[in-house]
Amino acid sequence: MLQHDRLFIGGDWVAPAGTGTIDVISPHTEEIVGRVPDGTPADMDRAVEAARHAFDHGPWPRMTMAERAEVVGRLAGLYAARQAEMAELITREMGSPITFSQLAQAPQPLGMLQYYSALGATFAVEDERPGVFGPVVVRREPVGVVAAVVPWNVPQFVIMTKLAPALVAGCAIVIKPAPETPLDAYPLAEMIREAGIPEGVVNIVAAGREAGEHLVAHPGVDKVAFTGSTAAGRRIGAICGERLKRCSLELGGKSAAIILDDCDLNAAMGFLSIASLMNNGQACVAQTRILASASRYEEVVQAVADMVAGQQVGDPSDPATGIGPLVARRQQERVEGYIRSGIEEGAKPVVGGLDRPRDRGWYVAPTVFAGVTNDMRVAREEIFGPVLAVIPYRDEEDAVRIANDSDYGLSGSVWTADTDHGMDIARRVRTGTYGVNLMNTMDPSTPFGGFKASGIGRELGPEGLSSYLEYKSIARLG
Repeated sequence: MLQHDRLFIGGDWVAPAGTGTIDVISPHTEEIVGRVPDGTPADMDRAVEAARHAFDHGPWPRMTMAERAEVVGRLAGLYAARQAEMAELITREMGSPITFSQLAQAPQPLGMLQYYSALGATFAVEDERPGVFGPVVVRREPVGVVAAVVPWNVPQFVIMTKLAPALVAGCAIVIKPAPETPLDAYPLAEMIREAGIPEGVVNIVAAGREAGEHLVAHPGVDKVAFTGSTAAGRRIGAICGERLKRCSLELGGKSAAIILDDCDLNAAMGFLSIASLMNNGQACVAQTRILASASRYEEVVQAVADMVAGQQVGDPSDPATGIGPLVARRQQERVEGYIRSGIEEGAKPVVGGLDRPRDRGWYVAPTVFAGVTNDMRVAREEIFGPVLAVIPYRDEEDAVRIANDSDYGLSGSVWTADTDHGMDIARRVRTGTYGVNLMNTMDPSTPFGGFKASGIGRELGPEGLSSYLEYKSIARLG
């Protein structure tokens, strides 16, 4: 069992203010695999104070962006050497299949460090524009102290969507990992020290909701960057709105994959197995609504059912496993509640259902529902588990209407033999990311975020860096 008794504050390992601990429980064995301190509001105060001092008086914001980018590049080099360790640790603490951890949980954070290091080396901090009375210098300055509140499903990925651009921008940051997945933040803290990032620029305090809300509302925090549920995002947005505090919110999704009649189903299912079921279905971008035309509906249902039934369910550390356990018992019960709701509303489970595939561990049966209408709960609410709903449509207009008939707008896809026509469909669906014959994989160089209840703001790309910058216009005469 991994045990840590310190928090990373002010560039050092310090004793927590309280005596509470967080037990990290394996979703596969239901045994304790780690223990860390449970951060308190007093710990958050100390972390914000360290970040505030580093920003207001330290060297980091006063370095050039290119100099900071070079340090971030060193951090990327250290991260590259520990990718395997990070992948195994995330699988151990939250049940992500090891193949997914090796392909995404660890490599994508590394890619973001590398991208922002390269971007910062050439990014223009100032540019001059003609003004009414003479030239105006438009300057970009770091927003200040950032509170990064991150979820458990892709912990390092989400940390890095905030940490990498915030560092390059010149901010100081307090990271609050989720209590389900605090272990992977410890090797990250070690790498931050080794990379030579100044004391107090990065602080990491794992904690629950009370300490997290204290951090969000802290007057020493200039910006909050949050990824998580839409319900929590509304609460955080309200707190930030009351205090006129900058915030970016990356929230939930209920994305639709539109299967057009000319689609090669065999080819599409290989991609959809990832797009719909990645990370045991615990992904905000998962394509959990499968839209099929009435003329091919039964064929699509069978193809999706075969794809899901072909997934090996079991030990997430086994490379052959396609679907592992859910992160916690409450998540298992939540997803089973949605399966029960689908049955009660008249949908038919053609694969899966309420029989658990294993007696031990927080597993649910991967489930495919047929006979779903878009007003059912399984079609409207984010389930965050391996549950897919196949919904019929009359024609393409109806397919686009159903795809857009959602409170969310985070991701989506269309599957067709005609990619140009697929692009036409993509332009009509109101989501922040989209794929034609693939899933948009959140490329570090392109903006990621959502429409409607899927959030506010964008991460990744130059747009993600801009969200950690304030813009100042300096006019001069003569």
